[in-house]
Amino acid sequence: MNVMLRRICRRNCCTYSPQPWLFVGLGNPGDKYRGTRHNIGFEMLDAFANSQGIHMETVHCKAMFGKGFVNGIPVFLAKPLTYMNLSGESIGPLAAYYKLPLNRVVVFHDDMDLPCGVLRLHPKGGHNRHNGSLFYRLKNVIYHFRRNGEFPRLRIGIGRPPGQMDPKAFMLQKFNSTARERIDAALLEGAHALEQVLSKGFSESSHCFNTIQKYKHIRLQTLPT
Repeated sequence: MNVMLRRICRRNCCTYSPQPWLFVGLGNPGDKYRGTRHNIGFEMLDAFANSQGIHMETVHCKAMFGKGFVNGIPVFLAKPLTYMNLSGESIGPLAAYYKLPLNRVVVFHDDMDLPCGVLRLHPKGGHNRHNGSLFYRLKNVIYHFRRNGEFPRLRIGIGRPPGQMDPKAFMLQKFNSTARERIDAALLEGAHALEQVLSKGFSESSHCFNTIQKYKHIRLQTLPT
């Protein structure tokens, strides 16, 4: 009996492989949008890819695509080339192609409801936050997930436009030097947090990370950018 159990355990250990994750950064392709607040999802994905030595040199499912391993965990990285509000046309087919449950798909996007440089990891959420732009971009993602919004997000704070400035114009601007410094620091924090997600799981990692970011939020919310 003991010999049989050992054989079963050995067989299970040899065949076990960890389930992959899909990380997706939202943004718009092209030099026109490079470095703007609108494309901070792309920047976060690039920061994570660079930190792990993962190259994104192929096009797959309408996205710039790369794949690799982080501490033995397989991860797929994608930057949709569909433009922001049609990102679901890329993300939905990618998740289906790799047969991933939605809780293994993390979408990175900008958020004007957070001070510049503040991050949040959320296990799921709605799509009806600020100014209509985020509404339409996540609405399309949800639509291509068969109208299911139960996927994790990494929200990246870009702050609010000053005075009566048009939010769309604000999002298409590049960061000034102060904001750029905060964003660069946030990209490093986010890349490390995503590595923790892969090794420890989303729930444990997000709880610790969001606690730290909560105090950062309090510290930065009244400071100018």
